[in-house]
Amino acid sequence: MNRSVFLVFVRKEFYHIFRDKRTMLILLGMPIIQLILFGFAITNEVKNAKVVVLDPSNDVASRRIINQLDASQYFTVVRYVKSQQELTHAFQDGNISMAVVFDERFNENLQHTGKAQLQLLTDATDPNTATQLVQYASSIIGDYQQELMEQHKVPYQIQPEVKLLYNPQMKAAYNFVPGVLGMILMLICAMMTSIAIVREKEMGTMEILLVSPMKPIYIILAKAVPYFTLSAINLITVLLLAVFVLNVPVAGSLIWLFVVSLLFIFVSLSIGLLVSTLVSSQMAAMLASAMGLMLPVILLSGMIYPIENMPAILQGISNIIPARWYISAVKGLMIKGVGIAAVGKEVTVLFVMVVVLITVSMKKFKIRLE
Repeated sequence: MNRSVFLVFVRKEFYHIFRDKRTMLILLGMPIIQLILFGFAITNEVKNAKVVVLDPSNDVASRRIINQLDASQYFTVVRYVKSQQELTHAFQDGNISMAVVFDERFNENLQHTGKAQLQLLTDATDPNTATQLVQYASSIIGDYQQELMEQHKVPYQIQPEVKLLYNPQMKAAYNFVPGVLGMILMLICAMMTSIAIVREKEMGTMEILLVSPMKPIYIILAKAVPYFTLSAINLITVLLLAVFVLNVPVAGSLIWLFVVSLLFIFVSLSIGLLVSTLVSSQMAAMLASAMGLMLPVILLSGMIYPIENMPAILQGISNIIPARWYISAVKGLMIKGVGIAAVGKEVTVLFVMVVVLITVSMKKFKIRLE
């Protein structure tokens, strides 16, 4: 083969690649994005976990332990509460990861009897994180106990009593069922909807649909209804498996769980519609949906890795991922048994996303093919 002819063909292929900006972005940009995500988001190390304190004793020993917890890189004391009821509300709101409850006359008991007790309460909907928090806190308390023994030459004993809320059996299913549910609904609705619409463009049948008496909005709805139905079936199937096979109870309202899930399905369908307006081939739709949705859902939604452990910029990006808010709402309704008011923020965010996505998608949807 003539070498010059071969080089001409090679140059031609390079030209094709360089002219396709989307392909260039995927080839050169995706490795950078993946490295950043995997480097910073994928970590099981707990940092700055939010802690509340119930300290009726408010003495020198309890304050010293609180200060040492707050000074560590693992914990941030965010508030003090005055009752068990406030403590319960703090956990139900999902704002904290652990609580420290001191006995009354904590320091007095420690000085007179050499023994004192405190409680470590953790949100065990994520068993791995709960275990690490207890280990870190117990280690810090143990260090303080050792410090006292060295100073006073007395065998002090501080006994942490661990209480795991919402998931005392430490079952991993309590954590991954909401995440898997969010990922399944997102991928089926968004990916399949976008591919179904783009397929019509590739095959040339979109022209036939657009010149039909049916309005474009009804054409889009007709495409979305089958996937909405399949997603509803998947929702029921996953919940049945979770309850009867994995023994994960629905502690809250089943009706509100369905309502929030249907709202999330609408969000996912809207994302699929938006993707279909931005790409012109099934392969591009598949890549955009898989790369643009699957990785963020797995890495940045709190499905596997705690969001509070991520850098601030990744925490900000996670706010625009619908699955983050849905998974948080499902954990509250299904695992913690809270009412709809407790997940009002999540529901509001999902509703706003539906309105914005549908509005943008309908404006970008072309009723005339170029």
